[in-house]
Amino acid sequence: MTKKERYQFVVDYFSVHMPEPETELVYDNPYQLLVAVILSAQCTDKRVNLTTPFIFEKYPDITSLSKATAEDIFPLIRSISYPNNKSKHLVGMAQKVETDFNGAIPMTVDELVTLPGVGRKTANVITSVVEKQPNMAVDTHVFRVSKRIGLVSQKASTPLAVEKELVKNIDASLIHKAHHWLILHGRYTCIARNPKCRECGLQQACLWFQKNGLHYN
Repeated sequence: MTKKERYQFVVDYFSVHMPEPETELVYDNPYQLLVAVILSAQCTDKRVNLTTPFIFEKYPDITSLSKATAEDIFPLIRSISYPNNKSKHLVGMAQKVETDFNGAIPMTVDELVTLPGVGRKTANVITSVVEKQPNMAVDTHVFRVSKRIGLVSQKASTPLAVEKELVKNIDASLIHKAHHWLILHGRYTCIARNPKCRECGLQQACLWFQKNGLHYN
């Protein structure tokens, strides 16, 4: 199977089995999504979803959050990983959105990465989820799954390198979906340890399965 055929197989499979994938973070608007994504770094979406309602109740918008302090936020996100840093990031993010973007969440990667707590991965998530921009966020799941299947070279050693290969080979209109396809596949099937190869529908296209799959359940 050529790389082009492998990509087509993966796209065809997910288009049938996961036609409308969505983030598992719960949000109502770009402000809430940005807060949730910042909190989700090295933390589960489930834990974030248990935490954000308390934040949004007390700080329903950017303006109210910008007037808070890190000390105000910390008790609300105590159960989240790295609460000290994330408390500072949330307040700093809100203040910068207020002062530099007139209170509106910016919708370009270049603008988003100027906000505290927002790196390229977070910026790609926000723009692809909110506006379906052709931006590919590469987290640990996307990094692992894309290399296992053989969508990207084993020499792609950084998230940016993986991102560039995926964006180059996936139709722009599908990139916002492919981001979720790979994340969710990595979260529930192609897990880091003991991947569920025997129940995976990508066996025919997956280089990992062809080499190792028979050893996994």
